[in-house]
Amino acid sequence: MNIIEKIIANHSKQAKVHPGDIVDVFIDTRAARDFGGANVVKNLLDNGLSIADPEKTIFTFDCNPGGSDQKYAANQHYCRQFARENGIRIYDVDSGIGTHLAIDKGLVWPGSTFVSTDSHANIMGAIASFGQGMGDQDIAAAWAKGAVWFKVPPSVRINLKGKRPAQLTAKDIVLNLLSIFGANKLLGCSVEFYGEAVDELTLAERITIASMGTEMGVIILLFPTSQSLLLEIKQLTGHDYAPMNADEDAVYEQQFDLDIEKFVVMVARPGHPHDDVDIREVPSQKIDSGFIGSCTNGRIEDLRQAAAVLKDRKVAPGVVLKIVPSTDAIWKQAMEEGLIRIFKDAGAMVSNAGCAGCAAGQVGQNGPGEVTISTGNRNFEGKQGKGQVYLASPAVVAASVVAGYITTPDLIPEKPVLFTSTVKAAFKPVAGEGKIKKEKPVVVEGNVWIIPKDDIDTDMIFHNRYLTITDIREMGQYTFDNLKGFEDFAKKAKPGDLVITQKNFGAGSSRQQAVDCFLSLGISCILAESYGAIYERNAINAALPVLTYKPGVIEEAGIVNGDRVVIHFTEGTLTNIRLQKTVKINKFYDAQLAIYQNGGLL
Repeated sequence: MNIIEKIIANHSKQAKVHPGDIVDVFIDTRAARDFGGANVVKNLLDNGLSIADPEKTIFTFDCNPGGSDQKYAANQHYCRQFARENGIRIYDVDSGIGTHLAIDKGLVWPGSTFVSTDSHANIMGAIASFGQGMGDQDIAAAWAKGAVWFKVPPSVRINLKGKRPAQLTAKDIVLNLLSIFGANKLLGCSVEFYGEAVDELTLAERITIASMGTEMGVIILLFPTSQSLLLEIKQLTGHDYAPMNADEDAVYEQQFDLDIEKFVVMVARPGHPHDDVDIREVPSQKIDSGFIGSCTNGRIEDLRQAAAVLKDRKVAPGVVLKIVPSTDAIWKQAMEEGLIRIFKDAGAMVSNAGCAGCAAGQVGQNGPGEVTISTGNRNFEGKQGKGQVYLASPAVVAASVVAGYITTPDLIPEKPVLFTSTVKAAFKPVAGEGKIKKEKPVVVEGNVWIIPKDDIDTDMIFHNRYLTITDIREMGQYTFDNLKGFEDFAKKAKPGDLVITQKNFGAGSSRQQAVDCFLSLGISCILAESYGAIYERNAINAALPVLTYKPGVIEEAGIVNGDRVVIHFTEGTLTNIRLQKTVKINKFYDAQLAIYQNGGLL
């Protein structure tokens, strides 16, 4: 077996598992964050469920550790009260990013399993652990049962050949991978890395690469354990762990040989993490701000990389630099090493540990028209604010804020480009309670909305500024209001309508609201070529009918926007009433049907 199959088999009482098998997977550590935690608790209480094992259950408050948002503060306090009553550990606002804490404190280890409301929980692939981001219902089920159902993914092997170029950072490596594979070429796969350059990666570098697996559309990016990695983990946790590697005769669906010597320093252009180009293709692109941090680049090595560039230099006038270490321990280490002094002397703002701008709950947000260069993992429109976001390594971000434009450390000019521009955005999210329940037929008929786009992410479906909403009845009005061309969808859609779209629908965040907003509107079905892995689970668990079709089927049926169609979930058919044309689509699989007929996972 390969790594993912070994871990799942070991946690599902199976001697062997194969791609496509659906099994209940025991979860070693079950986490919820501050923005999702309140909904997890609400799901448990609404369904009369208790905690299976408080010792394996944790809260991590990393989205808004500053408590600057009243609704975050309310949710955090709500979770604290629940934790006190149930003996659950909290890594509170002084701790840092939950996924990093899990690694550093030994809550995960090679071969272990971990779930969280954080869509980047697959960062655990850095240490050959199986981590998954999941929606509120999945996490509630894991807390109550100790296990969740999971479909064994196909595995892909990537061999990085050659010697790693000296100037190539881990962030550059993953941006090069994104430029090759995009957001959906490896959709739903588990990916393993091999090669001399891979063996030499530090824990921090593996974390950087693994943390962007979600942006590639994969289930997880897995690194086999090396002796140096096991030593790093022991130094952090004080524990010895056995190696976790694939068998020599492990089976992979695909293998790719890539020459790492051809990789270049890259930036991701605004809008998509996979829109990556050689940094030389964005010459002298002026910036308003820079951000260094997130679960992708908030380790001590990342801060050292930035400090090496910023030492004895100043952030350009009119440019803002925000730095957020990933954990409190790393913050303190940066202080002891003098890095914080370097940052402050350079003119940076250094905040307490957490997710920062990535989660829209701390520092790092930008305003309309603002151009930011960031070490984050996502630059979806609206994700880190209302401006434009380029993604790059800590070294490039540091060099760019000194220059006033995007550049590399070796090309910093003697004098920075001068300019000023600041705009603030105002957000007025709301909150509430309630849930809509509807009958669940296996045949639906309705008018079609065709949305001919790939990689529609969850920020386009349901923007993160509405994440504190818990009343499903309020969610529908915000559906697609961040998707260009479909901002008025919620006003025009009618109950019973269907959505037909393309590849990788629901990419990105683990937010349940991106599913529930369709239930709120009464949308009867979504049909896509493929889905983001977390989104598909969330939809199935919420009893929102989601089905897939093979390329060419919609054209074969002659469907145009507004047509009336009939979809049969269990037979796998789609009928265009106007043309009386029936085609085959992929039907519900058994686990999906069982959850659907149950009215949802819980």
